[in-house]
Amino acid sequence: GSRAGKMEMHSAGKPYVEAENCIGCGNCIRVCAHDAPKITDRKASIDHDKCVGCGRCIGVCPKDAVCPPNDESNDILNKKIAEYSLAVVKGRPHFHISLVIDVSPNCDCHSENDIPIVPDVGMFASFDPVALDRACADAVNRQPVMAGSQLDDMPHTHHDHFINSAPETNWKVCLEHAEKIGLGTQEYELVEI
Repeated sequence: GSRAGKMEMHSAGKPYVEAENCIGCGNCIRVCAHDAPKITDRKASIDHDKCVGCGRCIGVCPKDAVCPPNDESNDILNKKIAEYSLAVVKGRPHFHISLVIDVSPNCDCHSENDIPIVPDVGMFASFDPVALDRACADAVNRQPVMAGSQLDDMPHTHHDHFINSAPETNWKVCLEHAEKIGLGTQEYELVEI
């Protein structure tokens, strides 16, 4: 294909640096296993030919200068999560339990996670992992925002705590895809025990 096409495909899922926020601390260089970030004139940049898109540099940047890509990669990731989940459970008996407690603003891999964004909700269980995820997400969205949390500081442009917390990703893509490929259904009846 054309060079533009190849470049676009190549950069899918790879972070970039907003130079005005970068302080040249080198945390991204220390955490990268592929020697992709480099610092020139006290500003980092990421070589997309070396970058594998793991995102560790995003997590260690103290100034949020390293940004996730603004492309379709989060939607692709969400769909892959559904596909891998189906691969694990297909043809096997399965039962799912989710604890909706300590709902952190970032993924669990982030060591700098702040206080929870909503109060604890409790335990949910289902034979249908899609219905379970939907019920958990809906329950979180019915909760008040915790005062002083990272979510409390974000602009509330959506009626959705998750999208307000992480505007670059849409959790519903995963559940819609999961439903389409036969992992389960988003329809559920909540039975309180």
